[in-house]
Order: sequence, then C-alpha cells, then structure tokens
Amino acid sequence: QGVGRPSVYHAVVVIFLEFFAWGLLTTPMLTVLHETFPHHTFLMNGLIQGVKGFLSFLSAPLIGALSDAWGRKSFLLLTVFFTCVPIPLMRISPWWYFAMISVSGIFSVTFSVIFAYVADVTQEHERTTAYGLVSATFAASLVTSPAIGAYLSASYGDSLVVLMATVVAVVDICFILLAVPESLPEKMRPASWGSSISWEQADPFASLKKVRKDSAVLLICITVFLSYLPEAGQYSSFFLYLRQVIGFGSASIAAFIAVVGILSIIAQTVFLSVLMRSIGNKNTVLLGLGFQILQLAWYGFGSQSWMMWAAGAIAAMSSITFPAISALVSQNAEADQQGVVQGIITGIRGLCNGLGPALYGFIFFLFHVELNELLPDPTSGKKAMQPPTVVPGPPFLVGACVVLLSLLVALFIPESSKASSTKKRSASLGSSLSASLDQSNGEDIEPLLQDSSV
Repeated sequence: QGVGRPSVYHAVVVIFLEFFAWGLLTTPMLTVLHETFPHHTFLMNGLIQGVKGFLSFLSAPLIGALSDAWGRKSFLLLTVFFTCVPIPLMRISPWWYFAMISVSGIFSVTFSVIFAYVADVTQEHERTTAYGLVSATFAASLVTSPAIGAYLSASYGDSLVVLMATVVAVVDICFILLAVPESLPEKMRPASWGSSISWEQADPFASLKKVRKDSAVLLICITVFLSYLPEAGQYSSFFLYLRQVIGFGSASIAAFIAVVGILSIIAQTVFLSVLMRSIGNKNTVLLGLGFQILQLAWYGFGSQSWMMWAAGAIAAMSSITFPAISALVSQNAEADQQGVVQGIITGIRGLCNGLGPALYGFIFFLFHVELNELLPDPTSGKKAMQPPTVVPGPPFLVGACVVLLSLLVALFIPESSKASSTKKRSASLGSSLSASLDQSNGEDIEPLLQDSSV
C-alpha cells in the first residue's frame, strides 16, 4: 500500500524519474528521427508530436475524472507505464517507436494526475509552494539528463543510453507500485467501480465553452493560446533544428539545455518576484511576452551558434510569462474559482501542445527547410550546414508575429476584476433568493468566475 503517508515527495520522485528517462534520450532521438524519416524530417516530427499532444488534450479530462473516482495511484501507474513504453522500442523498431509515441499521447497526462495527487495531500495555502516544487523538479530533471545522455552516447553509444533510460523508467514504475501510497481518501471514492462518469466531466471542450462568459478570463485565455502555441512548436523541433541546421553537437545541445534551464529557474525565482513587486503583475506578463518576441525573432534570423546562445539567454527571461499569467488568473478569480480557471489555462496549453508542433513542421515543409543527409556530430560549435533559405528558421518568425498578437491582446487584460466582482455580488445579495428560484429553468447564464463546482 506504499511507504509512509502520501506526500508531495512521492509526486516529486515520480515526475523526476519519468522526465529524467526521457531527457537521457535527447541525443539518440535526434539521430533516430532523421534516420527513420530522411525526407520531410521536420514535418514528420511535427505530426508525431502534434498527434501526441492533441490526444493528451482529449484524454486529460477523462483520466482526471476517473482518478477522482477510482484513486490516483492506479492512474499514476497507467500514465507512467504507457508514457515510457516507447523507450526500448527506439533500438528495437524505430517505426514502432514513433507510432507508440503518437498513441501514448492518450495516457501522457502524468502531470494532471500528479497535480491532483498534490492537491489531495496539501492544504490550500500550501498548494502553490507544492506545485512550484513539482515544476522545479521537472526542470531539474531536464537540466541534468540531456548532458548525461550526450556523454554516454558519445562514449558508449546510443544503445547504452536507451538501456539506461529503460531501467530508469522501470524503477519509476516499481516505485509507484511499491512505495507510492494512495492519496485519495476512501470516503471520497464511490462505493463501486461501476460508478458512472458524466460526459461533461470527460468533455475536453467543456471548460473552454465557459471562457466566453467572462471578458477578463477570455482575454487571458487568448493571450495564453497565442503565446504558448509558438512555444509548444519550438520545443518540439528546436533541438533537431540546432543539430541539423545550425550545426550544434550533442555536447553543445546538452550544455544549451542545461544553461537555459538554470537561467530559467533563476528567472522564475529571483527576477519574477522582483518584477512582480516593482512593476506589477500585468506589466510582468507584457515584459515576458516582449522577451519571447525578441527570442523568437533572433532564432528566426540567427544562423551562427553564438546567436542561438544569446537568444537562449533571452528565452530564459521569457519563461517568466506563464507564472505571471497564472498569478494574473488568480487575481481575476475568487478563492473558490482557482481550480476551474487554472484548469482552463492548462487545457489551452494542452491544445497548443497538439497544434504547435504540427504548425512548425508544416511551416518548415512550406519553406523547404529539409535535411538531405545526416550530419556528422560536430565537436565544435561551428556551423555545419548552410540553411537552404534566406531565413534559416521561418517558423520562429511566424511565432514571433503570433506572440506580438498575444502582446496586443494582453494590453487589454484588467489588472484585477476581483474587486468589481465583489461589488457586483454585494449588490445582488438582495435578489439572491429570486435568482436561485430562476435557476430551475436549466439555463446556464452565469459568468465563469461566479460558477464553480470545485
């Protein structure tokens, strides 16, 4: 039944091991991807990651609802197992490996279950710190593992790296089976496993339908969609782009991930708090979006390795955007609405994880940024291949334009609508009885921030 009482540290270990295993595969995956799809490599990479992300978006609400009914442990086991199943297939059959990556998107929602697990074991005032610890652990795993994987790949070959990643994944599964206790109290679970799950709980678009009912949340959601769409596409193809177009070696890519990751952690801990106190929440969001525009434009026009490093430092500063947006959401929501609105933002990010990679892959295809031969793994940072177009990275420039639209939308976000919402509630106290009687007609006309089942 697990070791000790359920705690945040159980969730932290699960997340660290899962993403440490995948981080080890950063270098081998770039090689296998091009060997499997020598033509239209960027397009196929975008489609694979896009299918995975969109399936995750569709399945996340259902898995979350089932974990609310049947408990977290079984779904932690399910999501980690199916997320890690493709790892050994990288050396056995690359075609099956990429096919399983796409299909595994149905279960690649470990974060959703982990956050529910953390919510079960923490008080409300502890939750922000606990979520920050989980996110920092995720970042730490990705800071360390690509460098280790690159070193082992250069010294002993890709097969050892795949074997090590498989072992780490098996350790994670065994840890869940043997050490992770169930966090959902027995009294909160239904009496039988046959309890029904409503379609509204499983509908991934249900929360998005409520967005239009509150102007502040609508503007925030549009901002998140337009800013995270390029980020999701960039994450899916950027390391392949560095390797094959700019000419980074495996060691350089690992060092790039580590440096940008460490700078991002500093930006999100030190600079974010300073900026929030000095210039305010909304202005911090606008500043982060400005950094993101500059970073994407630099990636798009840059053709030398030093340009990528400089843009990477700016990318670290742009990482303050999402935490600042999350804080802005909390300002615009009542205390009992936080879960609903944060869930909507998470759903939009999940949708972008499906659309962004496909968009980037398609733009690379349109501009004929293709790889005709597998480049040797250069040991220096010198450019190894002349990009086939005047603009080396057209998707990044398109992304910069999309984020510019996001910045324009963010200008109209109110600093906080909570005060006005409180006044409206006070004014409506006298008519609360008649309003409650009118609810019997079945019409759902309440604004989002006044309607929550959490």
